[in-house]
Amino acid sequence: MKRKEFIKACALFGLANPLLLTFCKEGNIKPSFKGKVIIIGAGAGGLSAGYLLSKSGIEYEIFEASSNYGGRMKINKTFADFTIPLGAEWIETNENIFKNTIGDSSININTIKDGEDYKFINYSWLEFFQDHIIPSISDKIKYNKVVKSINYNEKNIIISTETENTTSDKVIVSVPLKIIKDKDITFNPELPLSKIKSINRLEIWDGYKVFIEFSNKFYDDEFKFNITPKTDGEKIYYDATYGQNTSKNILGLFVVGKPVNDYIFLSENEQINKILSELDNIYDNQASNNYKKHIIQNWRNEKYIKSGYISDFSDWKDVKELGKTVNNKIYFSGGAYTDGEDWVSIHTAIESAKNKVNEIMFSN
Repeated sequence: MKRKEFIKACALFGLANPLLLTFCKEGNIKPSFKGKVIIIGAGAGGLSAGYLLSKSGIEYEIFEASSNYGGRMKINKTFADFTIPLGAEWIETNENIFKNTIGDSSININTIKDGEDYKFINYSWLEFFQDHIIPSISDKIKYNKVVKSINYNEKNIIISTETENTTSDKVIVSVPLKIIKDKDITFNPELPLSKIKSINRLEIWDGYKVFIEFSNKFYDDEFKFNITPKTDGEKIYYDATYGQNTSKNILGLFVVGKPVNDYIFLSENEQINKILSELDNIYDNQASNNYKKHIIQNWRNEKYIKSGYISDFSDWKDVKELGKTVNNKIYFSGGAYTDGEDWVSIHTAIESAKNKVNEIMFSN
């Protein structure tokens, strides 16, 4: 294999397997990039990018606006005797995603088939990252770093937070699209017009989840509402205990898009009363009588997230435009910044990070 072919093979396949990436390094085919990378955002895309940069030996730091990593992988460990996923819940790809992400074929994550996807058994996406990604990158995450602007007009990029300026050679932007759309981070020069147009065209759905414990199971495994038109969003009740080692009765409510507005402008008491009334109508007044407790997650209220995710019905060309690199300096990684073939899931965020780190490794 010629040197250029070997580099290409490493670039195409190495990031799907960090062990092969190491082989590329040790085989005298080292990354051509020698500078520093700042990653903005410690969600799935940002954390994955940091992990892969660490494997390649490239200097980096992760700036996270909040005091915690994980983004929309947020969980609750106290509501029930199994992990409650307040954000990302399903594995929307095959189970090879785990070993391909960390390069360990022996990894064993307990899952169960759930329709076309998989669900974790008393586990979650966040815990996967905690166990297999965070240990090697935790010292590189800087919390409460609220980035306000990115100036890439000169050779060195200037990243300005609320308190200081930092320079880097490359930047990976891995924040929710709503943050970019609301111009919470400004760019100098402005992003290309084609990217701005795509950002403005894309609809960002609100996200809302509720988990309710009942004394008895009176509900179906799934009750999906017919939202018209479909482009408005989705609303579904589902048995949150499916596959879990528990005797509890916990019903989940997942809502995205316009149907979220039926709840989020109400007080918490009004929200849960509305939900119980709705369930009473479906299940012959059994919800209110069996109600024990609840937990609500409204993603609009998360200061540095502000929304759910971009619509499932987005134009793939606009999604692809989001993922494009700007001036060989500003890279975009995460579930919203993909190649346009798929988006918004955790595995697409991971793949997006792989692609962007691949670009950076062999850039000048």
